[in-house]
Amino acid sequence: MLDPHIIEIIKSTVPVLQVHGKSITTAFYGMLFENHPELLNIFNHANQRQGKQQAALANAVIAAAANIDQLENILPVVKQIAVKHRALGVLPEHYPIVGETLLSAIQQVLGDAATPEIMDAWAQAYGIIADAFIGIEGEMYREVAEAPGGWSGFRNFVVSQKVKESELITSFYLSPQDGGAISSYLPGQYITVRVQPEGEQYTHIRHYSLSTASGQPYYRISVKREDEAVNKPAGIVSTYLHEAVDVGNVLEVSTPAGVFTLDQGIDIPVVLISGGVGLTPMVSMLETLATEQPEREVTYIHAAINGRLHAMKGLINELVQCHHHLKSYVCYESPVEGDVYDKSGYIDLAWLQEVADPNADFYFCGPTPFMSAIYKILLEWNVPEERIHFEFFGPAGSLIE
Repeated sequence: MLDPHIIEIIKSTVPVLQVHGKSITTAFYGMLFENHPELLNIFNHANQRQGKQQAALANAVIAAAANIDQLENILPVVKQIAVKHRALGVLPEHYPIVGETLLSAIQQVLGDAATPEIMDAWAQAYGIIADAFIGIEGEMYREVAEAPGGWSGFRNFVVSQKVKESELITSFYLSPQDGGAISSYLPGQYITVRVQPEGEQYTHIRHYSLSTASGQPYYRISVKREDEAVNKPAGIVSTYLHEAVDVGNVLEVSTPAGVFTLDQGIDIPVVLISGGVGLTPMVSMLETLATEQPEREVTYIHAAINGRLHAMKGLINELVQCHHHLKSYVCYESPVEGDVYDKSGYIDLAWLQEVADPNADFYFCGPTPFMSAIYKILLEWNVPEERIHFEFFGPAGSLIE
């Protein structure tokens, strides 16, 4: 428990952090990787280059400072971060390194404003926060290791099938190399894949949503090849998987994780909305709903540029034909000749009101601009926040500008 005076000091720094938070976290990561380059084996390099990780950490630091006297207020966020830390393999010994570097970054950016009293207060506060993370993550490590089919760290999986789903998306079926059982998972969760492409100095880790329902002797991920674009280099891991990984190759995988999951404890209608490769967790949810909740009304809406970039059309159509409680709609931004679709252009409120139930539970995933548009539509439709669920591909951001 922190002394009230320490709490007062920490809370007094919130306005300064709001101004300088991004500068502090940018300095933090620069120092961290310069002094401990081995940690580049854990962090997503692309998120670093794009500034996503710096922004996410800045928001987390500000939230921790603002709630230092009531950390239970941010417990859901702490658990969400801890889930990703567990999937990545963050360990207790990493926390002192992070703490020392964060304090140095605060000192560097704030200069003389970072008085000894403020630095001592932050050192004490960081200790409390780090202990919370270590405790939560330790319990998570124990749970996944002791669960049926579970394991610690990374486990070798063999690519048993490689299926091209569209011009950009390919599915990889991953079977355990040791032939043993594998952990079950909740619809919407992901696995973490660790690779070291030829010529890369460090390993690269990525989270990929599981794109099929649990219960199979394999995991399936469906990966979009991220090609080079304006101000955006090609994806190192997605390109490697598409071009260099084939049937028989081995990938390192950690146990399923993630907090974006389908609530199966209720029976109200559910609407699943996906854009592009955001369909991956939705397909897992749809397959689960098809077999486990046959009395629940389900509407699945997918948006893509056109039919050539629309993955898993056959699978979705087959599910809808075999299960009377499922409905599916397709929206193509720029359809081409031969495409079969329900709407061209973009999903809008008027069309959504025609095909979806306003009293449903809504889940959506896709590129951030797509999710922002869907979120605003749902708010305009007066859908309550508690029935709106979404997931970012990378570090958590904001859907409201």
